[in-house]
Amino acid sequence: MSPSGRTTDQPPVTQTAGCAQAAAAPGPSLDPYQRSCEGCGEALGARHALGAALRASGNRLITVNATGCLEAFSTPPPETALRVPWIHSLFGNAAAVATGVAAAQRIKGRPDVRVVAQGGDGSTADIGFGCLSGMFERNDDVLYLCYDNEACMNSGVQRSSTTPPAARTATTPALGREPGNAFGTGKNLPLIAMAHRIPYVATASVADLPDLERKVTYATRLRGARYIHIHAPCPLGWGSAPVDTIRIAQLAVASGLFPLFEAHDGRVTACTPLRRQVPVDEYLGLQSRFAHLFVNAASRGRIAQIQEIADRNVAEFGLRARDAE
Repeated sequence: MSPSGRTTDQPPVTQTAGCAQAAAAPGPSLDPYQRSCEGCGEALGARHALGAALRASGNRLITVNATGCLEAFSTPPPETALRVPWIHSLFGNAAAVATGVAAAQRIKGRPDVRVVAQGGDGSTADIGFGCLSGMFERNDDVLYLCYDNEACMNSGVQRSSTTPPAARTATTPALGREPGNAFGTGKNLPLIAMAHRIPYVATASVADLPDLERKVTYATRLRGARYIHIHAPCPLGWGSAPVDTIRIAQLAVASGLFPLFEAHDGRVTACTPLRRQVPVDEYLGLQSRFAHLFVNAASRGRIAQIQEIADRNVAEFGLRARDAE
């Protein structure tokens, strides 16, 4: 186990003198004066992720931004709150556009310019899934950041393929015998990325911003296709209090519903163990999108199903601290 409490068989990331000098140079990557909702997890995640990438690249960074919440609240024409060179792509082709940008930098003899693509879960897991898989399969020199708020929030809180079981959305209403999103559906994007055996895959959360920045810093310095899946609570879509954003993100991790890990070449190499696994109902109870699960004994049986998912994650990733040791 590493001194940080992570289990790993990879050497720790070290910072060279040149990188240390570069880290102090760049300013904010995302201006605080933008139009995100109060308590927006995506704005917080993007600010820290882009800031880390900007420092790691020595202020030589280009970002490609898929259509979505981040693009809408940060770059309403003719304004921008992004303090890095950026290109606005369509919903579905951020990975392909970023691939072209990276190729252009290579042809121009500027390999030191790093390229980051960004998208929400709708543009990443659904609309842009084919372009993303192509980027992975070709091992293009792009770092892709997915800000997962578990629904298509920008277009009206519709279900995406990362929407969790039983969650209420505009297209999975809390009606019928089994209200909310159906169990057994959806995609696990980090595992799909790992199946491509790309150099680096990681999960991160706004619950642990130093961990998020460390992973982005490390990924920025690598070559080839890299993917980081960032859990970013959405108070508007989740029906939670803006003040609870960090608490909810922490509970998602602590319950086992969102395991934090790293993988190299398709193999898990590090994870963040849980000091104490909390029951999933502590996480679910803070969000009105799950309020229908607390109505009666029958609906509470679905909470038990969600608990099984969390327990399976804990077992599969070895998240219990004693197992990690």
